[in-house]
Amino acid sequence: MNQPAEASAPSVIELRYAQIGILQGRLRSLDTGALLDELTGRVATAPHFFQRTALSLDLDLLAEAPQAADVRAVMDAMRRVGMLTVGITEGASWVPELALSLSLPVLSRPARPAPPRAPVAASASPPPAQAARPATGLQHSRPVRSGQKVYARDRDLIVTAMVGAGAEVIADGCVHIYGVLRGRAMAGTRGDTTARVFCQEFRAELVAIAGVFRVFETLPPELAGHPVQAWLADDELHFARLGG
Repeated sequence: MNQPAEASAPSVIELRYAQIGILQGRLRSLDTGALLDELTGRVATAPHFFQRTALSLDLDLLAEAPQAADVRAVMDAMRRVGMLTVGITEGASWVPELALSLSLPVLSRPARPAPPRAPVAASASPPPAQAARPATGLQHSRPVRSGQKVYARDRDLIVTAMVGAGAEVIADGCVHIYGVLRGRAMAGTRGDTTARVFCQEFRAELVAIAGVFRVFETLPPELAGHPVQAWLADDELHFARLGG
C-alpha cells in the first residue's frame, strides 16, 4: 500500500539583503595608544550609543598596506571601547587579501553624490529649501518602536507618527517626522550632503546626515521638545528651531 508523501520540511534559514547601519572608522594611523586616547574621550560623551556598535574599518588613508597583526591590534582597541569590527571597507587593491587574512568581509563603500555645481558658503542659518525629489517619499503612518527600523531607499522618508527611543528612521533623502523623535534619524545615508532632518518634537538620541552624526549628549539642549531641522555645512551638523 502506498504511503502518502510527507510534507516538505520547512526551510531552516531565510536569506535576505537588509539595510543595516554600520559605523565607518576611517583610520589615519595604526597607533593603538593614540587611537585609544581619542576614542575614550569620544565614547565618554555617549557610552550607550557606542556599546557593541558594528564598525567597518576604512584603511584608504594609510600610507601603505598594513600588516594583519597591526589591524588586529586596532580591532582589539575598538573592542575595548565597545565597538565590534565586522568588516573592511572596500578601497585599495590589497584590501581583499587583508580581509581574507582577518576572516572579515569586504563591505561596500557608501555612495557619494556628484559635487555641487558651485560652492556654497557655510552658514549657521538654515539653507534655502531644496527642490522636491523626483521620487515620491515613503510614507509611514505607524509608530516606529524600539528596535524597529524604517528605511527609504533613493527617496525621502515621511513618518506621521512618533519615533520611539531605540528606533531608527533612515533615508537616502530627507527625513520628516510629524511627531516626537526620540530615537535615531539618519538622512542622506548614501552621501547626499543636501539632505535634512525635520521633526515636530526634538528629543533625538542621534541625528546623522551623510554619515556626519551627533549623539544626544552633544545635541543642543535648548531645542528639546521644539520643532527642529538639522542640516550639514562644512562637514558639521547645524540645528535650528522650525519657524523660529
